[in-house]
Amino acid sequence: MITNHADPDWWRQACVYQIYPRSFADANGDDDVSDYRDVDPRIGTLSDFEEMTSKLKDSGIKVIVDIVPNHSSDEHEWFQAALAAGKDSKERARFHFQDGLGPDKSSPPSDWQGAFGGPCWTKSGMDDGQWYFHMFDKSQPDFNWENPDVRQDFLETLRFWGNKGVAGFRIDVAAACTKDLGKDMLLLPWDEVLGRRMRKSKHGNRGEDIDHPFFDRDETLEIYKEWREVFNEFDPPLCAVAEAYVAPDRKKHYASPDGLGQVFSFDIMLANFDVGEYRTVIDRQMQSLEGSESSTTWVLSNHDVVRHHTRFGLPKIEAYNLLAFKKAYAKYLAGDGKDSVADKAAGLRRGRAATLMILALPGSTYLYQMVLLTPLQRRGARTPEVADIPEDQLQDPTFFLCGKSNKGRDGCRVPLPWTREGKNFGNGDGSPAHLPQPKWYAEYAVDVQDKDPHSTLGMYRTAMKLRRELQSEETMQWKVDLGLGDQVLAFQRPGGWLTVLNGGEVPVELPKGEVLVASGEINGGKIPPETTVWLRVNQE
Repeated sequence: MITNHADPDWWRQACVYQIYPRSFADANGDDDVSDYRDVDPRIGTLSDFEEMTSKLKDSGIKVIVDIVPNHSSDEHEWFQAALAAGKDSKERARFHFQDGLGPDKSSPPSDWQGAFGGPCWTKSGMDDGQWYFHMFDKSQPDFNWENPDVRQDFLETLRFWGNKGVAGFRIDVAAACTKDLGKDMLLLPWDEVLGRRMRKSKHGNRGEDIDHPFFDRDETLEIYKEWREVFNEFDPPLCAVAEAYVAPDRKKHYASPDGLGQVFSFDIMLANFDVGEYRTVIDRQMQSLEGSESSTTWVLSNHDVVRHHTRFGLPKIEAYNLLAFKKAYAKYLAGDGKDSVADKAAGLRRGRAATLMILALPGSTYLYQMVLLTPLQRRGARTPEVADIPEDQLQDPTFFLCGKSNKGRDGCRVPLPWTREGKNFGNGDGSPAHLPQPKWYAEYAVDVQDKDPHSTLGMYRTAMKLRRELQSEETMQWKVDLGLGDQVLAFQRPGGWLTVLNGGEVPVELPKGEVLVASGEINGGKIPPETTVWLRVNQE
């Protein structure tokens, strides 16, 4: 993102571009970190990282890095020490070890299931009757955040990266750090635990005030108050954004100025391309942060989901339902992306329109790699998801933990193409990319779209330049009625910046004003179906 480096509030209306390299010292790119203060040697060295941040700063670009506080890798030195030290040791107290059930302790402490499938508990392997807890894969043991060693070490990690020049952090699984794994909680059957999670994270209604063993506990918020003290040691203060799938009324706690400061609002990512749903979700996201002193965030794609250009070409699903969302797109991937009902041209058209819409909203916009490189909507055009990765080359643990019934997230994590020609499409001349890049990536390459000002990349560059020039206050006149019907969504920012989305199936009249940028071709004074346009209008 290009920003004023001295402005402490630079993050409030930033445009952030997410790329997906390997995580820091991450053995296989699945968010299990073996060393929080080093770089995976397959990426480079710490010196390379410092050189990169320095050069980016000279170009006016800030760097935000991912940090994973919930769990480490089972290769982390602390976890290896915990296994060796044995039961009741100070080393094991940094994680969640419990005795198994039964006379020989051969059964897990509870029947809970991991987020990717499979059990939440794995035997220590040390013939001591103990099991360790992991919300995700067995290679990702959860930290015990009641342990002072854990809390202090993470504070030092935050300072370490701040001193290396980063501007802030994306906090992975931010709502799940603290746990209550006491006897009463462990007696809860998995169906009850899952039910409590669903009730506590409702999107449409207030989340219920119920106790949950490891999700959205108030103790987690206390951790982030300690982190804020570290962030404020820097000038300007470091920023942070929480990945937290929590109820709307809970978001403000993660986004408070004495906590992380900002939280992802994923509601719009869980909406279909639908004007009515957008009205609802934009209302909800703006209202959920009232009183928090934060700005909202707009996210349509990230490294955990099928990109929205692909999703919008598939049949609609139940809005804001995370389970329905995951199920629908797992089915699409299972068919290697060859679903006969997919309308790829519509997906590309709607994807461009939706992205241009969120870029006009007040707050921060987070764009994921490749969404800027989709080709123009044309017959036979592909959407950017690599849905047909061979099974023997998949890396996401989801695939293996669910009995190979869900191909997981690798399709959105394939390295993007920089050049049409050359090894790995410009991603270095060394070893092949960690995930296979398809031949059709050539048409998406940056150097191809660079030459065409009307390409998707060209459109977004124009929009982001205009965005920096046009945006001022974090306000808007919401739901402007242009008399064009209920399939048109319009809102206006200060300075006469009007955004109009025609989400319907027929063209509508183009309002009077200067067209600044549009997601589709504007002809004959009409806005085509499924098209967004920015205009500068007379404010008299």
